[in-house]
Amino acid sequence: MSSKSPVWHPFHQHGLGEPIPLVDRAEGAVLHTADGREVLDVISSWWVITHGHNHPRIVEAIQRQAEQLDQLIFAGWTHQPAEDLARGLRAIMPDELEYVFFSDSGSTAVEVALKMALGFWANTGRARHKIVVMEHSYHGDTIGAMSIGERGVFNKAYSPLLFDVETIPFPHQGTEQATLDTLEAACAGGGTAAFIVEPLVLGAGGMLMYSPGTLREMRSICARHDVLFIADEVMTGWGRTGTLLACEQAGVVPDILCLAKGLTGGSMPLAVTMATAPIYDAHYSTDRAKMFFHSSSFTANPVACAAANANLAIWREEPVLDRIATLSERQSKGFARIAAKHPISNLRQCGTVIAMDVDAGESGYLADIGLTMREGLFRRDVLMRPLGNTLYLMPPYCIADAQLDRVFTAIDEVLTEAL
Repeated sequence: MSSKSPVWHPFHQHGLGEPIPLVDRAEGAVLHTADGREVLDVISSWWVITHGHNHPRIVEAIQRQAEQLDQLIFAGWTHQPAEDLARGLRAIMPDELEYVFFSDSGSTAVEVALKMALGFWANTGRARHKIVVMEHSYHGDTIGAMSIGERGVFNKAYSPLLFDVETIPFPHQGTEQATLDTLEAACAGGGTAAFIVEPLVLGAGGMLMYSPGTLREMRSICARHDVLFIADEVMTGWGRTGTLLACEQAGVVPDILCLAKGLTGGSMPLAVTMATAPIYDAHYSTDRAKMFFHSSSFTANPVACAAANANLAIWREEPVLDRIATLSERQSKGFARIAAKHPISNLRQCGTVIAMDVDAGESGYLADIGLTMREGLFRRDVLMRPLGNTLYLMPPYCIADAQLDRVFTAIDEVLTEAL
């Protein structure tokens, strides 16, 4: 048998021959590799780890639940961890979001949201099918999620599978009114079922940021035209933007809310799609043909729900928002020093999400400078995955001052080499 690994990694071009580290264990913001390295995980292992790797309270909850109930069919059955989690979410999320539907990942949370929206219109006897999206969005890699995301290198090969949507421009500073006017026109026709958006920060699209005021106006337009408003807070939720939800900063409540990633503190895959009573009521009937037709084998897995309950306890009992505010300030100062020294543009920040564009003569997701920076940072024991020429940080909230200083030093050295 060949010694070559049979594993096919996501978003990884094996033909480039990049080394693939083997990680033995993790703690806090540090990954410990099999060859003895201590690597700082400053993108929270793809934006999921919030309180730190292997948080003791979450680990204990997982261990305890695994000994009691590992899995249960959730179609017409229930278990206490799921009941507790649904009630816990209801307690901290907007009052209007009364119902909690479980799934497995951010992509599936979005698929569920789209199906809820279309089911709402179908079950209430009104023919609305059009979905409106924002330019540069990314909502996942399943078929529905790809359909509502930016078309390009991510999904070009799969275009025969994707359905058509209407796209509004991203509200760059100074162009917000054009975005709002386009959304107004898209919603005014009467055939639009829903508008889905990443609130305040577009993640994979390049950490693009827009104002709470613009988000608030977009919500108002949808309400005015009776268009369902879906907030994809898979990445922006759980404190990343400085508040529990990004929508809080705009004072808006969506009709449908998608949550994942930090739901379990990043420890296990779990997602929820929360909906208002009218969405639920449209599927509530004695007619079985009107039920919500969606599930997966591991819907509301008890162990994952236990991890999420431990995460909620941390949010209730520990000063998480204070940690986020302190981390945001430290990141801001560090990136400002780097931007003053190197050819950097569009330095931007929203909570613990901070990004800047490296002016290296090329831009976009496949810009070679991104790979150069990633390799240079890895040599310095820093895990970061630049989005082309966009360099960003989104670390666990527990990262220490000395660790963050190491990261800034590494970035400084890598940019000096690369530029």
